Amino acid sequence: MYENSFPNKRYKKTMEFLEAHIDHSDKILDLGVENPFSKMMRNRDFNVHNTSGEDLDFNTKAVQTSTYNVVTAFEIFEHLVAPFNVLKNIKADKLVATVPLKLWFSSAYRSKTDMRDRHFHEFEDWQFDWLLEKAGWTIKSREKWTNPVNKLGFRPFLRYFTPRYYAIYAERT
Repeated sequence: MYENSFPNKRYKKTMEFLEAHIDHSDKILDLGVENPFSKMMRNRDFNVHNTSGEDLDFNTKAVQTSTYNVVTAFEIFEHLVAPFNVLKNIKADKLVATVPLKLWFSSAYRSKTDMRDRHFHEFEDWQFDWLLEKAGWTIKSREKWTNPVNKLGFRPFLRYFTPRYYAIYAERT
């Protein structure tokens, strides 16, 4: 994973956002299998456990436990056909999530080799806000940031000032 393109800026911004809103004493369920970011969370002394790789469109059992008081979902909801089902079924009181924003000048991401590494959704901020609201969440904090790439061209230029990532901290209403 990330052989030649480790997302240093995204991870730095995400960790800053997480640390601004979540206590290290909170019990966190991180949606998705263990990954470099969940390892970073553990290295920063967060009490975090990952889901097992189940298809969350069909099986939301992992989020239906009261064992955790925080659910994190970093770059997860864009891969689901029905993220509403997961969001509605979360029993934790707090949610920290990031999603890629839809770029008008770029198509949605799709890996040609990994069926699970595709974006069904790339949200506009208002769409993600609405989804959270309908699922019973109140957004308490939000942040956006860009993701410039080291390439020449019109689209790479647009990435310098067009937000690509959207982070939210929300609480159950």
